[in-house]
Amino acid sequence: MTFTRLTRAQAERFAALPLRNLTREYPNSLAHFLNGPEDVQPPHLLHPIFYGSYDWHSCVHGWWLLTRCLRRHPDLAQAAEAEGLYENHFRPESGEAEAAYLDAPGRQTWQRPYGWGWLLMLSAELEQWQHPQASRWRAALGPLEERITARFPAYMDRLTYPIRVGTHFNTAFGLLLALHYAHVMRDDRLAAAIAAYARRVFGADTDYPARYEPNGDDFLSGALVEALLMARLLPAGDFTHWWRAFLPEPDVFRPAIVADRADAKGVHLDGLNLSRAWCLRGIAACLPEAERLPLLNIAAAHETASLPFLESGHYGGEHWLATYAALAVEGLDG
Repeated sequence: MTFTRLTRAQAERFAALPLRNLTREYPNSLAHFLNGPEDVQPPHLLHPIFYGSYDWHSCVHGWWLLTRCLRRHPDLAQAAEAEGLYENHFRPESGEAEAAYLDAPGRQTWQRPYGWGWLLMLSAELEQWQHPQASRWRAALGPLEERITARFPAYMDRLTYPIRVGTHFNTAFGLLLALHYAHVMRDDRLAAAIAAYARRVFGADTDYPARYEPNGDDFLSGALVEALLMARLLPAGDFTHWWRAFLPEPDVFRPAIVADRADAKGVHLDGLNLSRAWCLRGIAACLPEAERLPLLNIAAAHETASLPFLESGHYGGEHWLATYAALAVEGLDG
């Protein structure tokens, strides 16, 4: 077995962190393009839904995590508290304001592709949630969702070379999130565009230099997110052939050492360990059985290295790491 379902205990643990942070406005790392002095406003006015959790994209995937936990276990102790938050935040006028922000001049690349991908993931999670108000809450995101799904193919058309860094701009990671959304929503146009682009830019890759990972502030493995994307796109036999040529020695991966969890960049490496665990499990599921166990053992070592440290007492990690813990445990599809 590669992934397991979130247990109730895990869901309560993970949900506690976004509940603590989604309405925490400060400190705030505001990636904000100003067109004039009228744009100098506090986060909650610029982003009436996604103003908390330190930055916009972390707030978005904090909502995704909370929704996933509640979808798995609707009777969580925090359910009533969470429902009040959805009612206060996911309103039509707030969603329109979030979309209007993206429409302003100079913001065509804002939060691309990481924040875009997570917004689509949140929409897909709300779509699958059986809560009686989930469809209404999702509808508030409709204007933003429409803009992002329209812009993703154009983004790929302009991106001659994929971005392989281990941070927010990684192309394969953004496409993984968008592909999940496309499958849930049966958006064949978006799914086809992602598949065509990924096959074109990644299909011939061989001998990835994974021994150079990680960089000091990576929270993604450039090698493994690309491989997981290809695993989700290629037939099993084709993927096995591609994987063996792409990464002949997958045992190169060792859990990253986090020297200081008070360092907001250094703690990215906890995210790297958790996201590697997720990728390795997802890749293993697409390989012949004889090749799975070594990857699953490496995944377990990475998870063990960082899962105990979600509640470090330092906001630099606490505002986002639980999302990657959930991915490590049960993957995107869950």
